[in-house]
Amino acid sequence: MTTMISESITYLRNSDEVVKTVLIGGLLSILSFLLVPAFVVSGYFVRVLQRTMNGDDEPPVFADWEGLLVDGLKAFAIAVVYGLVPAIVGFVLVGGGVMAAFSGDAGSVIGGTSIFAGVLLSMLLGLAAWYVIPAATANFAETGRLSAGFDIGALRPVLLSRTYATGWLLALGVIVLGVVVAGVLNVVPFLGTLVGVFVSFYAAVAAYYIIGHTWADLRTVEPRPEGTADERPAA
Repeated sequence: MTTMISESITYLRNSDEVVKTVLIGGLLSILSFLLVPAFVVSGYFVRVLQRTMNGDDEPPVFADWEGLLVDGLKAFAIAVVYGLVPAIVGFVLVGGGVMAAFSGDAGSVIGGTSIFAGVLLSMLLGLAAWYVIPAATANFAETGRLSAGFDIGALRPVLLSRTYATGWLLALGVIVLGVVVAGVLNVVPFLGTLVGVFVSFYAAVAAYYIIGHTWADLRTVEPRPEGTADERPAA
């Protein structure tokens, strides 16, 4: 496990264009409020998955911008669909609880219980979504088909495996480490926050490196060209 973490952290340094890649990734992350840059960054993460799951540890570069954008949109769509489940459940239970709380004395008890249950269930479902999304994105990255992100039959054995659980926890640990470093940098006004964005991008790439290699350990990945082209239906 320690080896995987250290390899993920040094992954981007295997590229001759590491500085350029981190600068572009960080700048796009800063501009993510415009959405399109965020989709391009997501597309880059898909490229990381595609390469690492095929045993290629040469980091991708920011090229084929249209392909990055399209793949990023698809990866974003996968994340949104899984993220909607806890959001909807929370909205229904918490919203119903608030309405019940104003309906009378008995309703206030029921409402309070509903609100508590809604918040708790939303948190649990949100954690489950966090767990599923990387695997769903990896399945999409492998096949090039958006529908693969929702192929429960293919995802179930992966999600229930100890190998994936371990890889996911390692990737989460790298993300948390990046957040901690970025938080420390935030002590320095503006400049620290700015540098923290680049650190967060670097950490995210390292996390996807781990997920890609974990996917390769779990499945026999058929090599395919990077990008969205696929002879099979797109969805």
